[in-house]
Amino acid sequence: MQIHQLQPKHKSKSRKRIGRGGKRGTYSGKGIKGQSCRAGRKFQPIIRELIKRYPKMRGYRESGMVALTAVINLNLMEKHFSDGDKVNPKVLIEKGLIDKMKNKAPKVKILANGEITKKVTVEDCMVSAGAKRKIEKVGGKVNLTTKQFNN
Repeated sequence: MQIHQLQPKHKSKSRKRIGRGGKRGTYSGKGIKGQSCRAGRKFQPIIRELIKRYPKMRGYRESGMVALTAVINLNLMEKHFSDGDKVNPKVLIEKGLIDKMKNKAPKVKILANGEITKKVTVEDCMVSAGAKRKIEKVGGKVNLTTKQFNN
């Protein structure tokens, strides 16, 4: 037996023809006149209209700080770092505390959740005011290299 000799096991059901009187009224939910009530109507797929609209939509090209920012709390730093260690995005990726985003090291923000007892040097990371206070209280350093990290 070959593929062109195969036959379906069950007969295919014919589709219901509407718009010819009956229980659903004269128009059978198709409305009156126009392209949408004609037989064999062909509309462009709705998805194409959405795709064409995307470049004009608000926030289409905005990646935003939130999307590419990894958050680290002080309790994680306490667990994974020892005295005198440097904390920067590269080291955090190596230790597996954060993942690369879009194949690059993300911006990192350190938050004050938890306590820290080790003297660490934080570089190239945004640091919250509370976290900065706690790090400097135990003798650590926070090196801010650019203006954007002062928040």
